[in-house]
Amino acid sequence: MKFNTEDMEWPTFLDEYEKLVFRMTTPRVMIDNSSCSNATLVKIDSARKHGILLEAVQVLTDLNLSIKKAYVSCDGRWFMDVFHVTDLDGNKLTDKRVINYIEQSLGTIHYASSKSYNGLTALELTGTDRIGLLSEVFAVLSDLQCNVVEAKMWTHNGRNASLIYVKESQSGYPIEDSQKIDRIEARLKSVLKGDNDGRSAKTSASLAVTHTERRLHQMMFADRDYERKPVLRTSNDTPMVSVLNCLEKGYSVVNIQCKDRTKLLFDVVCTLTDMQYLVFHATIDSAGDRAYLEFFIRHTDGIPISSDAEKQRVILCLQAAIERRASEGVRLELSTGDKQGLLADVTRTFRENGLSVTRAEISTTGDSALNIFYLTDAMGNPVDSNIIESVRGEIGWSNLKVKELPLINHQTVDRNGPVVGVGGAVLLSLGNIFRRNLYSLGLIKSFS
Repeated sequence: MKFNTEDMEWPTFLDEYEKLVFRMTTPRVMIDNSSCSNATLVKIDSARKHGILLEAVQVLTDLNLSIKKAYVSCDGRWFMDVFHVTDLDGNKLTDKRVINYIEQSLGTIHYASSKSYNGLTALELTGTDRIGLLSEVFAVLSDLQCNVVEAKMWTHNGRNASLIYVKESQSGYPIEDSQKIDRIEARLKSVLKGDNDGRSAKTSASLAVTHTERRLHQMMFADRDYERKPVLRTSNDTPMVSVLNCLEKGYSVVNIQCKDRTKLLFDVVCTLTDMQYLVFHATIDSAGDRAYLEFFIRHTDGIPISSDAEKQRVILCLQAAIERRASEGVRLELSTGDKQGLLADVTRTFRENGLSVTRAEISTTGDSALNIFYLTDAMGNPVDSNIIESVRGEIGWSNLKVKELPLINHQTVDRNGPVVGVGGAVLLSLGNIFRRNLYSLGLIKSFS
Protein backbone atom coordinates (compact mmCIF):
# COMPACT_ATOMS: atom_id res chain seq x y z
CA MET A 1 0.00 0.00 0.00
CA LYS A 2 2.86 2.36 0.72
CA PHE A 3 4.17 1.87 -2.78
CA ASN A 4 0.76 2.61 -4.27
CA THR A 5 0.40 5.79 -2.24
CA GLU A 6 3.80 7.07 -3.32
CA ASP A 7 2.98 6.11 -6.86
CA MET A 8 -0.19 8.21 -6.74
CA GLU A 9 1.67 11.22 -5.36
CA TRP A 10 4.53 11.08 -7.87
CA PRO A 11 2.90 13.13 -10.67
CA THR A 12 2.37 16.09 -8.29
CA PHE A 13 5.98 15.85 -7.16
CA LEU A 14 7.15 15.74 -10.75
CA ASP A 15 5.14 18.83 -11.60
CA GLU A 16 6.74 20.83 -8.79
CA TYR A 17 10.17 19.54 -9.79
CA GLU A 18 9.64 20.69 -13.37
CA LYS A 19 8.58 24.12 -12.09
CA LEU A 20 11.74 24.32 -9.99
CA VAL A 21 13.95 23.35 -12.93
CA PHE A 22 12.20 25.93 -15.11
CA ARG A 23 12.76 28.66 -12.52
CA MET A 24 16.41 27.66 -12.12
CA THR A 25 17.18 27.57 -15.83
CA THR A 26 15.13 30.55 -17.04
CA PRO A 27 17.41 33.58 -17.49
CA ARG A 28 16.84 36.53 -15.18
CA VAL A 29 16.96 39.86 -17.03
CA MET A 30 17.32 43.40 -15.68
CA ILE A 31 17.36 46.62 -17.73
CA ASP A 32 19.21 49.42 -15.92
CA ASN A 33 19.04 53.00 -17.22
CA SER A 34 20.40 54.70 -14.10
CA SER A 35 23.86 53.20 -13.42
CA CYS A 36 25.56 54.49 -16.58
CA SER A 37 25.32 58.00 -17.99
CA ASN A 38 25.71 57.13 -21.67
CA ALA A 39 24.37 53.60 -22.09
CA THR A 40 21.60 51.25 -21.00
CA LEU A 41 22.83 48.24 -19.02
CA VAL A 42 21.29 44.89 -19.92
CA LYS A 43 22.08 42.30 -17.24
CA ILE A 44 21.42 38.58 -17.70
CA ASP A 45 21.87 35.71 -15.23
CA SER A 46 21.40 32.28 -16.76
CA ALA A 47 22.40 28.65 -16.52
CA ARG A 48 25.46 27.87 -18.64
CA LYS A 49 24.96 25.99 -21.87
CA HIS A 50 26.63 25.95 -25.26
CA GLY A 51 25.37 28.83 -27.38
CA ILE A 52 23.63 30.80 -24.62
CA LEU A 53 25.92 33.82 -25.05
CA LEU A 54 25.31 33.88 -28.80
CA GLU A 55 21.55 33.75 -28.27
CA ALA A 56 21.72 36.77 -25.95
CA VAL A 57 23.92 38.79 -28.31
CA GLN A 58 21.68 37.82 -31.22
CA VAL A 59 18.60 39.29 -29.53
CA LEU A 60 20.36 42.64 -29.07
CA THR A 61 21.97 42.82 -32.50
CA ASP A 62 18.77 41.82 -34.30
CA LEU A 63 17.37 45.09 -32.93
CA ASN A 64 20.38 46.88 -34.45
CA LEU A 65 21.58 47.99 -31.03
CA SER A 66 25.20 48.97 -30.51
CA ILE A 67 27.12 47.06 -27.81
CA LYS A 68 29.92 49.36 -26.67
CA LYS A 69 31.00 47.34 -23.62
CA ALA A 70 30.26 43.90 -22.27
CA TYR A 71 31.37 41.63 -19.44
CA VAL A 72 30.84 37.89 -19.32
CA SER A 73 31.64 35.76 -16.29
CA CYS A 74 30.97 32.13 -15.51
CA ASP A 75 30.81 30.80 -11.95
CA GLY A 76 30.47 27.04 -12.12
CA ARG A 77 27.32 26.33 -14.11
CA TRP A 78 25.95 29.88 -14.01
CA PHE A 79 26.58 32.80 -16.35
CA MET A 80 26.37 36.52 -15.68
CA ASP A 81 26.41 38.85 -18.71
CA VAL A 82 26.36 42.66 -18.66
CA PHE A 83 25.95 44.59 -21.92
CA HIS A 84 26.27 48.37 -22.32
CA VAL A 85 23.96 49.15 -25.24
CA THR A 86 22.72 52.19 -27.15
CA ASP A 87 20.75 52.75 -30.31
CA LEU A 88 22.72 53.52 -33.45
CA ASP A 89 22.62 57.23 -32.69
CA GLY A 90 24.40 56.58 -29.38
CA ASN A 91 21.35 57.19 -27.20
CA LYS A 92 20.15 55.16 -24.22
CA LEU A 93 17.05 53.03 -24.68
CA THR A 94 13.89 54.81 -23.55
CA ASP A 95 11.13 53.25 -25.66
CA LYS A 96 9.15 51.00 -23.31
CA ARG A 97 8.14 48.71 -26.19
CA VAL A 98 11.79 48.04 -27.04
CA ILE A 99 12.73 47.50 -23.40
CA ASN A 100 9.81 45.10 -22.86
CA TYR A 101 10.71 43.19 -26.01
CA ILE A 102 14.32 42.80 -24.83
CA GLU A 103 13.20 41.59 -21.40
CA GLN A 104 10.78 39.07 -22.86
CA SER A 105 13.16 37.81 -25.55
CA LEU A 106 16.19 37.45 -23.26
CA GLY A 107 14.02 35.86 -20.58
CA THR A 108 13.09 33.05 -22.97
CA ILE A 109 16.29 32.63 -24.98
CA HIS A 110 16.41 28.92 -24.11
CA TYR A 111 13.32 28.61 -26.28
CA ALA A 112 13.76 31.55 -28.62
CA SER A 113 13.39 31.27 -32.38
CA SER A 114 14.84 33.36 -35.18
CA LYS A 115 12.92 35.83 -37.26
CA SER A 116 10.30 33.73 -38.97
CA TYR A 117 10.62 33.05 -42.69
CA ASN A 118 7.70 30.63 -42.75
CA GLY A 119 5.97 30.61 -46.12
CA LEU A 120 9.19 31.21 -48.04
CA THR A 121 11.74 29.01 -49.78
CA ALA A 122 15.36 29.56 -48.76
CA LEU A 123 18.05 29.41 -51.47
CA GLU A 124 21.68 29.07 -50.36
CA LEU A 125 24.40 29.94 -52.89
CA THR A 126 28.19 29.92 -52.65
CA GLY A 127 30.75 30.41 -55.40
CA THR A 128 33.52 32.56 -56.83
CA ASP A 129 32.64 36.27 -56.78
CA ARG A 130 32.74 38.33 -59.98
CA ILE A 131 31.19 41.47 -61.44
CA GLY A 132 27.62 40.83 -62.53
CA LEU A 133 27.12 37.64 -60.51
CA LEU A 134 24.24 39.05 -58.47
CA SER A 135 22.67 40.44 -61.62
CA GLU A 136 22.73 37.00 -63.25
CA VAL A 137 21.29 35.34 -60.13
CA PHE A 138 18.36 37.77 -59.92
CA ALA A 139 17.76 37.51 -63.67
CA VAL A 140 17.41 33.72 -63.36
CA LEU A 141 14.99 34.04 -60.44
CA SER A 142 12.90 36.60 -62.30
CA ASP A 143 12.79 34.40 -65.39
CA LEU A 144 11.63 31.45 -63.28
CA GLN A 145 8.85 33.54 -61.72
CA CYS A 146 10.43 33.64 -58.25
CA ASN A 147 9.73 36.74 -56.16
CA VAL A 148 12.63 37.72 -53.87
CA VAL A 149 11.26 38.73 -50.46
CA GLU A 150 14.43 38.91 -48.37
CA ALA A 151 18.09 38.36 -49.24
CA LYS A 152 21.58 38.97 -47.93
CA MET A 153 24.83 38.57 -49.83
CA TRP A 154 28.39 38.74 -48.49
CA THR A 155 31.72 38.59 -50.30
CA HIS A 156 35.12 37.83 -48.82
CA ASN A 157 38.48 36.76 -50.24
CA GLY A 158 37.02 36.33 -53.71
CA ARG A 159 34.11 34.18 -52.52
CA ASN A 160 30.39 34.93 -52.51
CA ALA A 161 27.70 33.61 -50.15
CA SER A 162 24.03 34.47 -50.61
CA LEU A 163 20.89 33.48 -48.71
CA ILE A 164 17.77 34.39 -50.67
CA TYR A 165 14.17 33.89 -49.53
CA VAL A 166 11.70 33.55 -52.39
CA LYS A 167 8.10 32.68 -53.14
CA GLU A 168 6.06 31.98 -56.25
CA SER A 169 5.41 35.24 -58.08
CA GLN A 170 1.85 34.36 -59.08
CA SER A 171 0.49 32.54 -56.05
CA GLY A 172 2.63 34.06 -53.30
CA TYR A 173 3.20 30.59 -51.83
CA PRO A 174 6.53 28.91 -51.06
CA ILE A 175 8.06 26.91 -53.89
CA GLU A 176 7.45 23.26 -53.07
CA ASP A 177 7.36 21.66 -56.52
CA SER A 178 10.44 19.42 -56.55
CA GLN A 179 10.88 19.70 -60.31
CA LYS A 180 10.84 23.50 -60.21
CA ILE A 181 13.28 23.48 -57.29
CA ASP A 182 15.58 21.23 -59.31
CA ARG A 183 15.40 23.69 -62.25
CA ILE A 184 16.16 26.63 -59.98
CA GLU A 185 19.14 24.87 -58.41
CA ALA A 186 20.52 23.73 -61.77
CA ARG A 187 20.31 27.16 -63.40
CA LEU A 188 21.73 28.96 -60.39
CA LYS A 189 24.58 26.49 -60.14
CA SER A 190 25.35 27.08 -63.80
CA VAL A 191 25.51 30.82 -63.09
CA LEU A 192 27.74 30.30 -60.05
CA LYS A 193 30.10 28.02 -61.95
CA GLY A 194 30.88 30.64 -64.56
CA ASP A 195 33.88 29.48 -66.53
CA ASN A 196 36.07 28.08 -63.78
CA ASP A 197 34.17 27.29 -60.57
CA GLY A 198 32.68 23.90 -61.32
CA ARG A 199 33.90 22.23 -58.14
CA SER A 200 33.18 24.78 -55.42
CA ALA A 201 29.91 26.34 -56.63
CA LYS A 202 27.03 25.14 -54.45
CA THR A 203 23.28 25.67 -54.39
CA SER A 204 20.54 24.30 -52.15
CA ALA A 205 16.89 25.01 -51.44
CA SER A 206 14.87 24.32 -48.30
CA LEU A 207 11.88 25.45 -46.26
CA ALA A 208 13.96 25.61 -43.08
CA VAL A 209 13.73 28.61 -40.77
CA THR A 210 17.18 29.95 -39.94
CA HIS A 211 18.98 33.04 -38.70
CA THR A 212 20.24 34.59 -41.92
CA GLU A 213 23.51 36.15 -40.75
CA ARG A 214 24.56 33.16 -38.67
CA ARG A 215 23.86 30.93 -41.65
CA LEU A 216 25.99 33.17 -43.92
CA HIS A 217 28.88 32.80 -41.47
CA GLN A 218 28.40 29.03 -41.53
CA MET A 219 28.27 28.94 -45.32
CA MET A 220 31.49 30.94 -45.74
CA PHE A 221 33.18 28.92 -42.99
CA ALA A 222 32.23 25.68 -44.78
CA ASP A 223 33.52 27.23 -48.02
CA ARG A 224 36.83 27.82 -46.16
CA ASP A 225 37.02 31.46 -47.21
CA TYR A 226 39.44 32.04 -44.32
CA GLU A 227 42.08 29.94 -46.11
CA ARG A 228 41.91 31.91 -49.34
CA LYS A 229 44.08 34.87 -50.19
CA PRO A 230 42.36 38.21 -50.74
CA VAL A 231 41.83 38.87 -54.43
CA LEU A 232 41.71 42.62 -53.83
CA ARG A 233 42.23 44.60 -50.66
CA THR A 234 41.58 48.30 -50.43
CA SER A 235 42.14 48.55 -46.67
CA ASN A 236 45.15 47.75 -44.52
CA ASP A 237 43.05 47.60 -41.36
CA THR A 238 43.40 43.84 -40.84
CA PRO A 239 41.99 42.70 -37.48
CA MET A 240 44.73 41.84 -34.97
CA VAL A 241 43.99 38.48 -33.35
CA SER A 242 46.18 36.52 -30.92
CA VAL A 243 45.65 33.24 -29.06
CA LEU A 244 47.55 32.31 -25.90
CA ASN A 245 47.12 29.55 -23.36
CA CYS A 246 46.54 30.30 -19.69
CA LEU A 247 47.65 26.88 -18.46
CA GLU A 248 47.24 27.49 -14.73
CA LYS A 249 43.52 28.21 -15.28
CA GLY A 250 43.00 25.79 -18.15
CA TYR A 251 41.82 28.41 -20.65
CA SER A 252 42.89 29.67 -24.04
CA VAL A 253 42.84 33.46 -24.23
CA VAL A 254 41.76 35.14 -27.47
CA ASN A 255 42.55 38.85 -27.89
CA ILE A 256 41.14 40.94 -30.74
CA GLN A 257 41.81 44.53 -31.74
CA CYS A 258 40.02 45.95 -34.76
CA LYS A 259 37.85 48.76 -36.04
CA ASP A 260 34.62 48.99 -34.09
CA ARG A 261 31.31 48.53 -35.89
CA THR A 262 27.76 47.34 -35.37
CA LYS A 263 27.32 43.57 -34.87
CA LEU A 264 31.04 42.99 -34.31
CA LEU A 265 30.42 41.02 -31.11
CA PHE A 266 27.80 38.88 -32.82
CA ASP A 267 30.19 37.96 -35.64
CA VAL A 268 32.96 36.94 -33.23
CA VAL A 269 30.75 34.99 -30.79
CA CYS A 270 28.93 33.31 -33.68
CA THR A 271 32.22 32.00 -35.06
CA LEU A 272 33.53 30.80 -31.68
CA THR A 273 30.23 29.02 -31.03
CA ASP A 274 30.10 27.30 -34.42
CA MET A 275 33.74 26.22 -33.98
CA GLN A 276 32.59 24.45 -30.79
CA TYR A 277 34.26 26.71 -28.23
CA LEU A 278 32.70 27.78 -24.93
CA VAL A 279 33.23 31.33 -23.67
CA PHE A 280 33.73 31.33 -19.88
CA HIS A 281 34.85 34.93 -19.36
CA ALA A 282 35.00 37.91 -21.69
CA THR A 283 35.59 41.64 -21.71
CA ILE A 284 34.53 43.85 -24.62
CA ASP A 285 35.39 47.55 -24.76
CA SER A 286 35.56 50.27 -27.37
CA ALA A 287 37.40 53.58 -27.49
CA GLY A 288 36.75 55.92 -30.37
CA ASP A 289 36.49 53.78 -33.47
CA ARG A 290 38.54 50.88 -32.03
CA ALA A 291 37.25 47.74 -30.32
CA TYR A 292 39.11 45.52 -27.87
CA LEU A 293 37.79 42.03 -27.13
CA GLU A 294 39.18 39.34 -24.84
CA PHE A 295 37.73 35.84 -24.47
CA PHE A 296 38.68 32.97 -22.15
CA ILE A 297 37.60 29.85 -24.00
CA ARG A 298 37.72 26.06 -23.99
CA HIS A 299 36.48 23.36 -26.30
CA THR A 300 33.03 22.01 -25.49
CA ASP A 301 34.86 19.00 -24.02
CA GLY A 302 36.60 21.31 -21.52
CA ILE A 303 40.06 21.26 -23.14
CA PRO A 304 41.90 24.47 -24.17
CA ILE A 305 43.48 24.87 -27.62
CA SER A 306 46.26 22.33 -27.84
CA SER A 307 48.39 23.06 -30.92
CA ASP A 308 49.92 25.93 -32.88
CA ALA A 309 48.04 24.78 -35.97
CA GLU A 310 44.73 25.10 -34.14
CA LYS A 311 45.69 28.53 -32.82
CA GLN A 312 46.44 29.69 -36.36
CA ARG A 313 43.12 28.34 -37.59
CA VAL A 314 41.24 30.22 -34.86
CA ILE A 315 43.08 33.43 -35.80
CA LEU A 316 42.26 33.08 -39.50
CA CYS A 317 38.62 32.21 -38.83
CA LEU A 318 38.07 35.17 -36.50
CA GLN A 319 39.77 37.57 -38.92
CA ALA A 320 37.49 36.29 -41.69
CA ALA A 321 34.38 36.62 -39.51
CA ILE A 322 35.22 40.26 -38.76
CA GLU A 323 36.06 41.13 -42.37
CA ARG A 324 32.99 39.55 -44.03
CA ARG A 325 30.63 42.29 -42.90
CA ALA A 326 33.15 45.15 -43.10
CA SER A 327 32.47 45.88 -46.76
CA GLU A 328 34.38 48.50 -48.70
CA GLY A 329 32.81 50.93 -51.10
CA VAL A 330 29.94 53.36 -51.45
CA ARG A 331 26.63 52.47 -49.83
CA LEU A 332 23.56 53.00 -52.00
CA GLU A 333 20.02 52.65 -50.72
CA LEU A 334 17.18 51.85 -53.10
CA SER A 335 13.74 52.64 -51.70
CA THR A 336 10.89 52.13 -54.13
CA GLY A 337 7.78 50.12 -54.88
CA ASP A 338 8.39 46.41 -55.32
CA LYS A 339 7.78 44.81 -58.70
CA GLN A 340 8.71 41.68 -60.62
CA GLY A 341 12.25 41.95 -62.03
CA LEU A 342 13.21 45.03 -59.99
CA LEU A 343 16.41 43.48 -58.59
CA ALA A 344 17.42 42.05 -61.96
CA ASP A 345 17.07 45.49 -63.57
CA VAL A 346 18.93 47.37 -60.83
CA THR A 347 21.85 44.96 -60.56
CA ARG A 348 22.13 44.79 -64.36
CA THR A 349 22.62 48.57 -64.32
CA PHE A 350 25.42 48.15 -61.79
CA ARG A 351 27.07 45.52 -63.99
CA GLU A 352 26.79 47.59 -67.16
CA ASN A 353 28.58 50.43 -65.37
CA GLY A 354 31.42 48.15 -64.24
CA LEU A 355 30.40 48.14 -60.56
CA SER A 356 31.00 45.24 -58.20
CA VAL A 357 28.50 44.49 -55.40
CA THR A 358 30.50 43.60 -52.28
CA ARG A 359 27.50 43.23 -49.97
CA ALA A 360 23.73 43.46 -50.33
CA GLU A 361 20.67 43.48 -48.08
CA ILE A 362 17.29 43.02 -49.74
CA SER A 363 14.04 43.58 -47.87
CA THR A 364 10.40 43.93 -48.88
CA THR A 365 7.43 44.87 -46.74
CA GLY A 366 4.08 44.76 -48.47
CA ASP A 367 4.52 46.55 -51.79
CA SER A 368 7.65 48.46 -50.71
CA ALA A 369 11.27 47.48 -51.26
CA LEU A 370 14.26 48.70 -49.26
CA ASN A 371 17.50 47.45 -50.79
CA ILE A 372 21.04 48.31 -49.67
CA PHE A 373 24.10 47.78 -51.86
CA TYR A 374 27.81 48.32 -51.20
CA LEU A 375 29.67 48.98 -54.45
CA THR A 376 33.27 49.29 -55.66
CA ASP A 377 34.76 49.41 -59.12
CA ALA A 378 36.09 46.27 -60.80
CA MET A 379 39.43 46.54 -58.96
CA GLY A 380 37.91 47.04 -55.54
CA ASN A 381 38.57 50.79 -55.51
CA PRO A 382 36.12 53.60 -54.65
CA VAL A 383 33.64 54.34 -57.42
CA ASP A 384 34.06 57.55 -59.42
CA SER A 385 31.34 60.03 -58.46
CA ASN A 386 30.39 60.56 -62.12
CA ILE A 387 29.58 56.86 -62.46
CA ILE A 388 27.48 56.99 -59.30
CA GLU A 389 25.51 59.91 -60.71
CA SER A 390 25.05 58.10 -64.01
CA VAL A 391 23.70 55.03 -62.24
CA ARG A 392 21.35 57.14 -60.15
CA GLY A 393 20.10 58.81 -63.27
CA GLU A 394 19.29 55.46 -64.88
CA ILE A 395 17.58 53.97 -61.84
CA GLY A 396 15.93 57.15 -60.54
CA TRP A 397 17.28 60.10 -58.56
CA SER A 398 14.61 59.91 -55.90
CA ASN A 399 14.75 56.13 -55.57
CA LEU A 400 18.51 55.50 -55.34
CA LYS A 401 20.45 57.59 -52.86
CA VAL A 402 23.99 57.64 -51.58
CA LYS A 403 24.00 56.98 -47.83
CA GLU A 404 27.66 56.46 -47.05
CA LEU A 405 30.98 57.02 -48.78
CA PRO A 406 34.36 55.43 -48.09
CA LEU A 407 36.52 57.70 -45.95
CA ILE A 408 39.05 58.16 -48.75
CA ASN A 409 36.43 59.63 -51.09
CA HIS A 410 36.25 63.40 -50.59
CA GLN A 411 33.54 64.19 -53.11
CA THR A 412 29.91 64.97 -52.47
CA VAL A 413 27.65 62.96 -54.74
CA ASP A 414 24.10 63.10 -53.39
CA ARG A 415 22.38 66.03 -55.08
CA ASN A 416 19.14 65.52 -53.21
CA GLY A 417 20.58 64.94 -49.76
CA PRO A 418 23.04 66.41 -47.26
CA VAL A 419 26.73 66.86 -47.92
CA VAL A 420 28.69 63.69 -47.31
CA GLY A 421 32.42 63.91 -46.86
CA VAL A 422 35.61 62.50 -45.46
CA GLY A 423 35.70 61.29 -41.85
CA GLY A 424 31.99 61.51 -41.22
CA ALA A 425 29.69 60.10 -43.87
CA VAL A 426 26.12 60.89 -42.96
CA LEU A 427 24.29 57.69 -42.07
CA LEU A 428 20.75 58.78 -42.79
CA SER A 429 19.55 55.22 -43.10
CA LEU A 430 20.42 54.19 -39.54
CA GLY A 431 17.16 55.45 -38.12
CA ASN A 432 15.26 53.77 -40.94
CA ILE A 433 16.98 50.46 -40.29
CA PHE A 434 16.17 50.65 -36.58
CA ARG A 435 12.51 51.45 -37.32
CA ARG A 436 12.36 48.66 -39.91
CA ASN A 437 13.66 46.18 -37.30
CA LEU A 438 10.98 47.34 -34.86
CA TYR A 439 8.38 46.97 -37.62
CA SER A 440 9.48 43.41 -38.43
CA LEU A 441 9.21 42.54 -34.74
CA GLY A 442 5.70 43.97 -34.52
CA LEU A 443 6.65 46.82 -32.19
CA ILE A 444 5.50 49.61 -34.52
CA LYS A 445 2.91 49.71 -37.31
CA SER A 446 5.07 51.40 -39.95
CA PHE A 447 8.76 52.08 -40.68
CA SER A 448 8.13 54.96 -43.11
